[in-house]
Amino acid sequence: MTAPALVDYADVVARYEPTLGLEVHVELSTNTKMFCGCATTFGAEPNTQVCPTCLGLPGSLPVVNRTAVESAIRIGLALNCSIAPWGRFARKNYFYPDMPKNFQTSQYDEPICVDGYMDVTLDDGEVVRVGIERAHMEEDTGKSLHVGGATGRIHGADYSLLDYNRAGVPLIEIVTRMIPGTGERAPEVARAYVTQLRDLIKSLGVSDVRMDQGSMRCDVNLSLSPAGSGVLGTRTETKNVNSLRSVERAVRYEMSRQAGVLDAGGEIVQETRHFEEQSGTTRAGRRKETSEDYRYFPEPDLVPIAPSESWVEELRGTLPEKPWERRARLQAEWGISDEELRDLVNAGAIDLISDTVAAGAPAGEARSWWVAYLAQQANARGVELAELPITPGQVARVIALVAAGDLNNKLARQVVDGVLAGEGEPDEVVESRGLTVVSDDGALIAAVDEALAAQPDVADKIRAGKVQAAGAIVGAVMKATRGQADAKRVRELIIERVGS
Repeated sequence: MTAPALVDYADVVARYEPTLGLEVHVELSTNTKMFCGCATTFGAEPNTQVCPTCLGLPGSLPVVNRTAVESAIRIGLALNCSIAPWGRFARKNYFYPDMPKNFQTSQYDEPICVDGYMDVTLDDGEVVRVGIERAHMEEDTGKSLHVGGATGRIHGADYSLLDYNRAGVPLIEIVTRMIPGTGERAPEVARAYVTQLRDLIKSLGVSDVRMDQGSMRCDVNLSLSPAGSGVLGTRTETKNVNSLRSVERAVRYEMSRQAGVLDAGGEIVQETRHFEEQSGTTRAGRRKETSEDYRYFPEPDLVPIAPSESWVEELRGTLPEKPWERRARLQAEWGISDEELRDLVNAGAIDLISDTVAAGAPAGEARSWWVAYLAQQANARGVELAELPITPGQVARVIALVAAGDLNNKLARQVVDGVLAGEGEPDEVVESRGLTVVSDDGALIAAVDEALAAQPDVADKIRAGKVQAAGAIVGAVMKATRGQADAKRVRELIIERVGS
């Protein structure tokens, strides 16, 4: 059967109204799993971080990870949720090869966090309030690796391998309420929400929210209805979208696809779909189950979760400043424009600059180092700015050495290169490489006299009042001193020597 043609996006939003819903799964950065003591290190050798409990072997008993519960409560509070005074886990029953117990321990009708919201700011300043229906605790599944074939998926593969290291890693699933009325901006709203949520959770320190490593994944629920009809369409759920750009693309594609089905007289099937990263399309997965299909029932091996009011308030006191509020404060303190702030955010430099300033550096110089020279080094290495092997404290020390006159800018870059190369702290690099600025007048006068003698025509121009010609002599002195001379002092000495 030929798939209906996609409808042009402008035509879609002219005739249909999208309703959006997002489910975001966040892996928590706990040292151990949700219900056992196994490690959660990403990238470990397959099946080396497992035990009878996370493998679901007979006789094993789970124990709740307290830190995971604390993280869940802090996430809920940051999302303006109410924290349930009592709740329990349930078994969500379904079969999938990478789920060793054949059920997932989750929360069903008694989630720990309910009824919250987050105000999401779009690029033009418009604010959209996204309601949070619930945030509940559960455990992650294992991971399947399909070997052979062209797509890396089970269809066409020669065989499959299973890695259960991830099985049992703590997850928080954050579910929005339906978001109607977004119209043509639905893809933008989806991306902005996930972006802001990622920033918020990262600021809490409860997850690294690495979408490329699967520690944050988004399921996109979308339905279309005829504009002005007031009815709700049948939704699809595009699973495990793993980048911010892909969230936006998945929404846009599903809107065009569903409009094509409806225009052709077809019906939207309630199903899960998979996003194809290369093509930007979605493909059908399985028919979407309802809660009854999962045969939820209370987990008999776990006691209820009953956070006291005093514990919740204690955790509320640990919440940091909201990332967007912090950015607004720093923008005012640093005196930068909205465009400059966006550039810093996109470069991942805000925290690095802030920490460099906290270590004693002026804000302007901290920004200059991170977004100029260090950004170049990150690009050359193919890594993120924060992954460079240099700390804000070390950058602040280099800036302080320049301010003290011990280094000039050229030497400072060499010191940074040494730190990046693993040669030690800035002061150690200065000493080992012999990079201190030459400020001794005796040595500088000798170098200046030698340069003037070598270029008498330039000396004559300076005597004639063409002071700008001194630049050639400064350059010669800098070359003779391997860039270690104090250029300002050299210029002063040139004028003095020519006039004497």
